[in-house]
Amino acid sequence: MDEMECCCHKTKDRSEKEKKDMLNRLSRIEGQVRGIKGMVEKDAYCPDILIQVAAVNAALNSFNKVLLSKHIKSCVTEDIKNGKEETVDELVTVLQKLMK
Repeated sequence: MDEMECCCHKTKDRSEKEKKDMLNRLSRIEGQVRGIKGMVEKDAYCPDILIQVAAVNAALNSFNKVLLSKHIKSCVTEDIKNGKEETVDELVTVLQKLMK
């Protein structure tokens, strides 16, 4: 992995494909949230809204799993190889926040 892909500076250079895939997922999620807003505006039945909210939560969790996997396989692995053990502490903190 080249140095530009390292998370050392709290940024991450992503390939155009990776960035496009992430943005497409987020756009779909954004559309789902707008749909929920429309349901509320139209006084939709509560269980119908709740089901859509659950779908958005599942989509966000899926997004997080993909992003976390890529982070571990690139940034975390590279930082550990380079002796940056504090990256493990950062990962533990992130996992604790994700599991709240």
